[in-house]
Amino acid sequence: MDNPPAPAPAPAQTPLPAILVDADACPVKEEIYKVAFRRSVPVVVVSNSPFRVPLHPLVRRVVVTGAFDAADDWIAAEAAPGAVVVTADILLADRCLKAGATVIAPTGKPFTHASIGNQIATRAIMADLRAGGDIVGGPAPFARTDRSRFLSALDEALARLSRG
Repeated sequence: MDNPPAPAPAPAQTPLPAILVDADACPVKEEIYKVAFRRSVPVVVVSNSPFRVPLHPLVRRVVVTGAFDAADDWIAAEAAPGAVVVTADILLADRCLKAGATVIAPTGKPFTHASIGNQIATRAIMADLRAGGDIVGGPAPFARTDRSRFLSALDEALARLSRG
């Protein structure tokens, strides 16, 4: 019988600026490391299950329990002005924006205070349609242009934060 993962350590107020990654389904982890190493910015990779991360002093891996939203809760507790959060989760993005963090989707699309309300409403409508049995498509497949847009958005966000 496998032992369950140990509870994740409590957030330790990561030095800012820092990149907080909602990592379980993140398709741009390699790009994050590349930008972080070039800019000497710490990265905290948060997931529900362990996976390999670079052995590098700027990279910290946090594995949370399997509890519902444990990774989101950990990231939201660390989110602060100066943090860049990478997530596709709209509700987590909203929590992080409220904490003052910069939030970017893996596609490079920024979440903003001006756009998050519409995104939450759209998410709710789509959930209702799915619950009612309506067939609705999912997100578009991840493309090379998404990867490129993400690299630019992350680099721009870190440059903006470093200027103050």
